[in-house]
Amino acid sequence: MINEADLPDRIPVFPLPGALLLPRAKLPLHIFEPRYLAMLDDTLKTSHRLIGMIQPREDESGTFSAIGCAGRVTGFSETEDGRYMITLNGVSRFRMSTQIEGFTPYIRAEVDWSGFARDLGTVEQDPNFRREAFLGLLERFFEARGLSTDWESLKDAEDELMINSLSMLLPFDTGDKQALLEAPSLVDRRETLSALMEFALHTGEDGSEVLQ
Repeated sequence: MINEADLPDRIPVFPLPGALLLPRAKLPLHIFEPRYLAMLDDTLKTSHRLIGMIQPREDESGTFSAIGCAGRVTGFSETEDGRYMITLNGVSRFRMSTQIEGFTPYIRAEVDWSGFARDLGTVEQDPNFRREAFLGLLERFFEARGLSTDWESLKDAEDELMINSLSMLLPFDTGDKQALLEAPSLVDRRETLSALMEFALHTGEDGSEVLQ
């Protein structure tokens, strides 16, 4: 297990809209742009093998959200045309301090890990999780969006695995994904996720209210 003292002050940053990574969760990525292939090559040469995932802001400023999540490269495979399929295992959230100017074709940043010590601990629990009610809401959301899932596996999943996996996979916009990332605890994330699904069920695709 990584300690906060072992986390580097500088990491490569991969800005990808809608791609959410959370601590102890796994995110598969397809790497093919030359600058990110270079990023991966450089990352694999480090002892920590960390890449920071961060959301670009939804405006046209070209800036990034303040908080992202770093993942450790735990697996990769190369295709015949030189592309990579990699897996990031979420380690800890961070606050992006300063973008580093340099000669790398990808973004590097100085980051601050303070305030996210809980991310490095054991699996979080949600003692007041009303699973049956939550799954009922989730089923209505899936039906409204034409989605499907393996309900048996979902019902048996641990609280953290279920909430974090759904937060990463469900089709919310970048701002909503960022709110899920910044939720201080698993309980807060579950409440945010429920609120987002409730809101989606009461609005149309264009954001207008749906009459019940």
